[in-house]
Amino acid sequence: MITPTRRQFVGCAAHLALAAAALPAVALERWTARSGGTIVAQEPFARLEQVAENIWALISTPLTGERTTLSNGGLIAGRSGVLAIEGFNTPAGAAWLAQQSRRLTGRWPTHLVVTHYHADHSNGIAGYAAGDGHPSLRITADTRTQVLTRNLPADEARGKALAEAVVLNAERAGEIDLGGRRVRVIPRAGHTSSDVTVEVDDPSLVFCGDLFWNGMFPNYVDANPVDLARSVAALRRRGAETIYVPGHGAVAANEDLAR
Repeated sequence: MITPTRRQFVGCAAHLALAAAALPAVALERWTARSGGTIVAQEPFARLEQVAENIWALISTPLTGERTTLSNGGLIAGRSGVLAIEGFNTPAGAAWLAQQSRRLTGRWPTHLVVTHYHADHSNGIAGYAAGDGHPSLRITADTRTQVLTRNLPADEARGKALAEAVVLNAERAGEIDLGGRRVRVIPRAGHTSSDVTVEVDDPSLVFCGDLFWNGMFPNYVDANPVDLARSVAALRRRGAETIYVPGHGAVAANEDLAR
């Protein structure tokens, strides 16, 4: 029997290390390459790229050996609120993104969405409470249960944040009004039993969670390949130049999703 902690390890850091070692040089360069966005902050574990007006993508760079964030995420800002995407691998990773939010927008994140339960996307959510802000966490019931029961050892601060979360409807899309910018949170499945994507129509942009990995083979430890293929087909937008922020790897465009 595989224990939860072992399963997490295989699904996160170990998978990234093995995938990086197996990648050909050209693919590895594409995975780690800078996008066309402007880098506004950088640490050994990640860089923050402005990919559109008041939208930033956090691109983790785990090949340095730093595991502070591990996954990608980002920020979407409106007139009255800022949405942070992902809780990352550690509270320090989440706190770093929150601090960048305050520096760039004048606000600590007001909202937080976690796309699925894997530790590299969810274990650090308590880091958003490190300052004087207290973002409203949006998460599906299944994802919340999985974080509580599978991401061991348990953490009291993480458990408190999950207990206070707003539960997303797993059957239909939700919406977050940030003031002049509406963000859709869309339930999907395939990478896990309960994934969500975070989407903006203007500009055309999708935070994909781990439904899409750019430049490397995805983690299939909890995947349902049929549901995954269906979800990837659904999130790909045709007829519009779209920015895709994958769960891992560089920011992508339509042609990258077709590979």
